[in-house]
Amino acid sequence: MRAEASVLHLDLDAFFASVEQRDKPSLRGKPVIVGGTGQRGVVSTASYEARRYGVRSAMPTHEARRRCPHAAFLSGRFDAYRDASRQVMALLHRLSPLVEPLSLDEAFVDLAAAEPAVGLDRPALIDLVGSIKAELAEVTGGLTCSVGIASSKFMAKVATELDKPDGLFIVEPGSEVELLRPMQVTVIPGVGPVTAEKLRRIGVNTVADLQAIPPDELVREVGRAHGQGLLALAYARDDRAVEPEREAKSISVEDTFATDLVDHDRLGEILDGHAAQVGRRLRAAGLFARTVTIKVRQHDFATNTRARTLSGATDRTETITAVARSLLAQIDTSNGIRLLGVGVAGLTDVVQEDLFGEDLEAVPDPAPADDHEPAEPPAPDTAGARPRHGTGWHPGQDVHHDDHGPGWVWGAGLGRVTVRFETRDTPPGPVRTFAVDDPALHPGRAPGDQVTAR
Repeated sequence: MRAEASVLHLDLDAFFASVEQRDKPSLRGKPVIVGGTGQRGVVSTASYEARRYGVRSAMPTHEARRRCPHAAFLSGRFDAYRDASRQVMALLHRLSPLVEPLSLDEAFVDLAAAEPAVGLDRPALIDLVGSIKAELAEVTGGLTCSVGIASSKFMAKVATELDKPDGLFIVEPGSEVELLRPMQVTVIPGVGPVTAEKLRRIGVNTVADLQAIPPDELVREVGRAHGQGLLALAYARDDRAVEPEREAKSISVEDTFATDLVDHDRLGEILDGHAAQVGRRLRAAGLFARTVTIKVRQHDFATNTRARTLSGATDRTETITAVARSLLAQIDTSNGIRLLGVGVAGLTDVVQEDLFGEDLEAVPDPAPADDHEPAEPPAPDTAGARPRHGTGWHPGQDVHHDDHGPGWVWGAGLGRVTVRFETRDTPPGPVRTFAVDDPALHPGRAPGDQVTAR
């Protein structure tokens, strides 16, 4: 832990949804949910308007639809997110050579290495963050971020969560332990549902409880290494450096469940969400993977792993998902699963084609969406109607019409696709419906219509 608050953590607010609202004027100020739109889909990002209805990341899409049926459900546009992320990371690299991206929308910055040097007193930090926010909004066309600054990476990340959205929280050196005391113990990395339940059984619900428990009792409950790590963070002891050039050997995401899961569809939803996260991390790092693995821990703690090496390296979520699902199908899950994870290895920065040399295909949604959608679009507060599987058009997708110009897919079904024609620099645009095979309608924007950042 440093003597000065010199570690900055930046998190773009509701990033994917905010990019969609930026580029789609008709969705500004309305609930927007980005993620899988099929029955097995998982929410990737929900706008703050959608969060008021209880929608959150990693929630099954069908549950999000139940809670917020009038939201726009969009399948996402990775190129747009990647472009915005690059603009933000370039801004941060102009501030300091030590920038550690965690994902497309999140990064640590070492302010002690800033060039030229910046003041680390509170007024100077407030002015600095004000400048960062203003420049970020300018280069990205209006996106906002939340910022935490502290004496360590752990505390900077905690600080970011204390003032969202578009906030700033500075943790004064020396105040870390008291700040942590009233927080739920789940604020500490490594305290997931299983560990939280173990701690609850011994009376540990807050960080203050964790600080007070005898170390031997904690070690007996969660193990020596885990217990020592939790205690260190409970006292804000974190000396990790900001590492801009971490060499990843593998990338993985896993979850341990509070109760054993037996429902195969639910396990598939979780697997899809993990695969999507792994894919995003690969693309954010500019890497490609040759091997896909899954990890399954059974009800009796027996752990199974399965892996498959592809004929070419990939960063495509659909490929990772397809392989992971095929591997899961090889494992008997009928007695209950405690943990499920997806990972990739054999990482390279060079893409290699022939990704489907093993006859793998993207896994489709298990059933078509409602086949009785109206031909005309719904009212504005119900934009993002579910597409019918197999149309080839996805909600939120950029399109260009030879006569009407650039727009995005509002919904599709019954052999038709409905498009709203607007861009980030226009007012909310008109809506028109076409046959799905209309020769004048093309995926993506025409080169001359591509909107660049202001």
